[in-house]
Amino acid sequence: MMMSLILRILFVFAGAVTALFVARDALNFTIIQTFVAILLMTAVVALGSLWSLRRKV
Repeated sequence: MMMSLILRILFVFAGAVTALFVARDALNFTIIQTFVAILLMTAVVALGSLWSLRRKV
């Protein structure tokens, strides 16, 4: 349930970012949206790990 909610929010942001660069009716919109979602998730995980390193020092 919680993971589904996180993924939905992530895909909403990814859809908004992707729509800035690609038309929504393009055939590869969902592929690019998924790629952007993966990049956003990677950025969130990286920021979380850097934040935890900052707190330890």
